[in-house]
Amino acid sequence: MSDRSDNAAALRGSRRALLVALGIDNFGSGLFLPLALIYVTRVVGLPLGVAGSTVALGTAIGLLVPPLAGRLVDRIGPRTVVIAAQLLQAAGALGYLFARGLPLTVVAALLLAAGQQLFYSSLFALIADVSEQGPKDRPFAVVAMVRSATFGLGALVAGVFLIGADDLGLRVAVGVDALSFLFAALLLLFAVRLPHHGPEPAEDQRNVEMRRVLRDPPYLALIGITGLVALVTDFFLIGIPVYMLDELDAPSWLPAAMLALLTVMTSLGATVVLRATSHLTRTTAMAIGAALYALWCAVSLATVAVPDPWRPAWLLASTVILAAGTLMFSARANALAEAAAPRPSRGRYLAAFQYAFTVAGVLAPAVVALFTLGIWVPWVLVAAAACLGILGLRWLGPRLPTDAIGVRHGVAP
Repeated sequence: MSDRSDNAAALRGSRRALLVALGIDNFGSGLFLPLALIYVTRVVGLPLGVAGSTVALGTAIGLLVPPLAGRLVDRIGPRTVVIAAQLLQAAGALGYLFARGLPLTVVAALLLAAGQQLFYSSLFALIADVSEQGPKDRPFAVVAMVRSATFGLGALVAGVFLIGADDLGLRVAVGVDALSFLFAALLLLFAVRLPHHGPEPAEDQRNVEMRRVLRDPPYLALIGITGLVALVTDFFLIGIPVYMLDELDAPSWLPAAMLALLTVMTSLGATVVLRATSHLTRTTAMAIGAALYALWCAVSLATVAVPDPWRPAWLLASTVILAAGTLMFSARANALAEAAAPRPSRGRYLAAFQYAFTVAGVLAPAVVALFTLGIWVPWVLVAAAACLGILGLRWLGPRLPTDAIGVRHGVAP
């Protein structure tokens, strides 16, 4: 009994330490990520088209990371992999800080993208390992709330830097981002402890498990559908500053205010919405979220017809729609992926699931660059992706395991 109590106490401590580490990580990311293209165009001096293509190239290289990450998670456990990911991201942020032209910008984009893919390919296995037994919707929602709150706080500080110090503020944001990754890695190293990780399967068994992912059509469809819908949030993070500042000539404080509103809603409402919609299957909740995303795109594009004095209020109101979509979609997607993954190869399955977000990350900067073709082009593409996601989720629901789809998934599958 004493050993069990000690283990439970250790896991509680690890959960708290993990939340703190993720908060530090996301505060730093909030300082830089929403302004990445603005940084590359204003500070490094690359044209928007080149900047978008460079960031997209770095993210595309990240496509090589998830298979390696999944294998490492199943072999050595997720904690070590997450720590390595933090160190890679720190190196990438430092690369941006010292970039003066295209070559080092490409290197920085590659390092940051590889670190991000390694991080997300192992993070949800780590969260599951420090959580109590049962459905992971609530633990994922709590993590999402912490990450959203701290990311938004970082973005608010970035907005202050942008208004008050311009290029210097952007450089400070990148430097703090690098430090945040280092501090998070140290906290994970010294304060997060997991149960003993089981022995790695034999080589032939590992190969069988990886082939199972590739031969699991419903799970592959889940990856593709999630990627279509996730494009919306990636587009918001890096496209809204460009849309606001370059296309609409809006006040410089508006992107940070929109992100702050999104942060407040998602950081306070995740568990509330989860309880209120516990009668819905995961795929139904995700489809509703995708529909709200498509509506947000339409309302945002309509801003061009709104008189200038009313645009800030209009755009802030549109952010409420985006937040509602995020609350319905995000935690359910990761929980569905975790529940549908076979236990022996969970690491590989969850790493493969990150391709959904990798693809969205690859496409988002290139989609933002399409503002050069017309102010309406990116919005129509992103809305179409969300609508395809709705249709895909309706098709997918009957094809996934019943216990993964769930009904009262906030309580039990």
